[in-house]
Amino acid sequence: MPRRDRILTWALRAAACTAAATLALIVCFLATEALPLVAKIGPLRFLRDALWSPSSGLYQMTPMLAGSLLVTLGAVGIAAPLGVLCAVFTHFFAPRGVATLFRRALELLAGIPSVVYGFWGLVVLVPKINAVHPPGASLLAGIAILALMVLPTVALAADASFAAVPRELVANARALGLGKWGTLRLAVLPSARSGLCTACILQTGRALGETMAVLMVCGNIVQFPQSLFDPVRTLTANIALEMAYATGDHRAALFVSGLLLMIVVLLLLLAAEGVSRAQPAR
Repeated sequence: MPRRDRILTWALRAAACTAAATLALIVCFLATEALPLVAKIGPLRFLRDALWSPSSGLYQMTPMLAGSLLVTLGAVGIAAPLGVLCAVFTHFFAPRGVATLFRRALELLAGIPSVVYGFWGLVVLVPKINAVHPPGASLLAGIAILALMVLPTVALAADASFAAVPRELVANARALGLGKWGTLRLAVLPSARSGLCTACILQTGRALGETMAVLMVCGNIVQFPQSLFDPVRTLTANIALEMAYATGDHRAALFVSGLLLMIVVLLLLLAAEGVSRAQPAR
């Protein structure tokens, strides 16, 4: 092997090992901080306690876990189909100039900081929801803001998946007499399915870990929402709100919630890896 290739190989191995070691250290740190409290009170207390009140020794996280999952699933449920449709438009139907301009706009939206989305939601979206059904800061506001944040990245990832479809496959489908819609439905979408599913799963992980935007628009009340207009608090928002003054078991409980989020995200990454290795439908 040439010397330059050996240097590149070892550099890539070092980068991979560094990334893996960083992840392992994060998980170890979270476990070190969280497990003493888990061993002290047992894992079921985090699900069965009457409420979240660490000062009183009560640590129920179920409402915040439910809030995190509802906000995330609602946002991804909206952003995923819209993102795929945006990618279909830019890749197959839009003129070249319009498609290029649309991609640049998506890239710009994807690069906007989450606090900007949260601020816009706080001053524009929340008052509009409040006019329909008080209090405005609610599960619905969190879903809308998070969907707006995730949509550009899903669209760009879907566009990249469509670009990776072999040109021969599209040409063969057109040669068989299929129109644009038939080619898209019978050839392109099945071939790109693995990439589309992976993009949606990874964006689910990003949405699950979002903090600032949902903290600003969701209301931050620890409760099970009965409707879309009820305020909720997510696990990430709870950590951001309480870590500054938490001590002792209270601080350890926040690390438990962080460890729980890490486990969920790792499961999503494993699912994405499994989907990416799956063979596309024929």
